[in-house]
Amino acid sequence: MSRVSGRWKLGFLLALTTAILWGVLPIALKAVMETLDPITATFFRFAIAAALLTPYILSRTRGTSALNPRRFRSTTLLLQLLLAGLLLCGNYGLYILGLDRTTAEATQLMIQLAPMMLLVSGLWVFGERFSRGQWIGFATFFSGLLMFFSPRFHDVFVAMNAYGVGMLMVFLAAILWTGYAILQKFLLREFSSQETMLVFYWIGALSFLPFTDFSSLPQLSNLQWGLLIFCGLNTLIAYGSFAEAMVHIEASKVSTILALTPLITFVLVHTIPDTGLVVEPLSLISISGAILVVIGSMVTALNKTHS
Repeated sequence: MSRVSGRWKLGFLLALTTAILWGVLPIALKAVMETLDPITATFFRFAIAAALLTPYILSRTRGTSALNPRRFRSTTLLLQLLLAGLLLCGNYGLYILGLDRTTAEATQLMIQLAPMMLLVSGLWVFGERFSRGQWIGFATFFSGLLMFFSPRFHDVFVAMNAYGVGMLMVFLAAILWTGYAILQKFLLREFSSQETMLVFYWIGALSFLPFTDFSSLPQLSNLQWGLLIFCGLNTLIAYGSFAEAMVHIEASKVSTILALTPLITFVLVHTIPDTGLVVEPLSLISISGAILVVIGSMVTALNKTHS
């Protein structure tokens, strides 16, 4: 196993940067989607990230690593790369379609299922075992989800209105991300994280290109153009900071910091004036549920998994 550098201050700063960027992202996307449709916005997220990362990889590897055809002779590796890229595309697409139908706060809480399902998948895929503390964190997490969405049970389970469909989409997005993350663990044995993300960004850009509506671009305001570019930069910088944070501090500590992401979204949505966003109606039960989701995520991440 690779060891961390021990530069915990840098690792903490990088992980916190990722949490902040992911916390701001749904708010920026909501503003962009006042003019652009969700698929077009997602295309630009992938395209901007791919356009910025490509020259960096070319200059760093000078064609000897990521772009060397000999790296891709293995059919298994090619299929894994393609499948992982398509799963990430599905995650991005379903996430933003769900966000378009719900609120930023609800979307951020529901997507927290993704890292939790990745931890649970380790029980079967990697032969790991949860510690007692992890099971407690797991139970706390789901209790918090139930509390937060309790006022919306009719929307989600009975009426299946736009909100319910949106939550189902985000849930499916979390499942697809879990599959992507499992494949990514295997791919990192052969490629660096930057190399795999470069491939995934181009797969995403090419996959969403046929469904992109460029006719609405002239209708974007200057602020929306800035936010659209920010969303692309967010995609690139957040994943880069996440990968680099893992170099300096343990994955469990990174996951603990990233668990703060929903709270960051909550604070921003309910404190920034005149955002125009539809906000989640908050009661004492729903606020308590959101806090329990974060605490459960932290406890599950911090407690050691046994092999």
